[in-house]
Amino acid sequence: MSLHPRRAWSSRSHAAARLRRQWGSVVWLALVWCLLWGAFSVANVLGGLVLGALVVVVLPLPDLDFHGRVRPLAVLAVLGSFLVDLVVASFQVALLALSPRTMPRGAVVGVRLRNPSDLYLTVTAELASLVPGSLVVEVHRLTGMIYLHVLDLEAYGGVDKVRDDLLTLEARVLRALASDEELAAVGLARRRGRGGAA
Repeated sequence: MSLHPRRAWSSRSHAAARLRRQWGSVVWLALVWCLLWGAFSVANVLGGLVLGALVVVVLPLPDLDFHGRVRPLAVLAVLGSFLVDLVVASFQVALLALSPRTMPRGAVVGVRLRNPSDLYLTVTAELASLVPGSLVVEVHRLTGMIYLHVLDLEAYGGVDKVRDDLLTLEARVLRALASDEELAAVGLARRRGRGGAA
């Protein structure tokens, strides 16, 4: 019988710790709540905060295991190269769609990433999927394998080109977000200067 108060105290302390760690999520959920109601009244803000706290405590997301550091210039380099890839691939897919004689030969290519961390794996997979003509069809978190479907493998440049491009994308993401230790562990020397500066 004496264990019940201890369990209740332990669960309360866990809930309080979770709220302290994820206060940003509570504020974000309150903002979304107010936007859904279309008004920033005191009642909506308080109701949103209570609802956000309830969601964070009752339906918690796992804590993000992030040991790296964000390098703003390297993040801009990732976004810049992504925009270039987006524009080029859009034109290539449009030309392929408008060419009636061309029959694309799609393929699924498996690529093992160097760092299987959930964060880097997710960011790399999302950026690869958002480029027209490619789509991530499966991801194995434990092994770091990404299976990427390519619309026209021959026009892309073959299997090796797909692998090289995905590993280059991962390298950009790691240089933007990973710690120096994580970069050294996968054999990526941190670039000094514009792209790799902190």
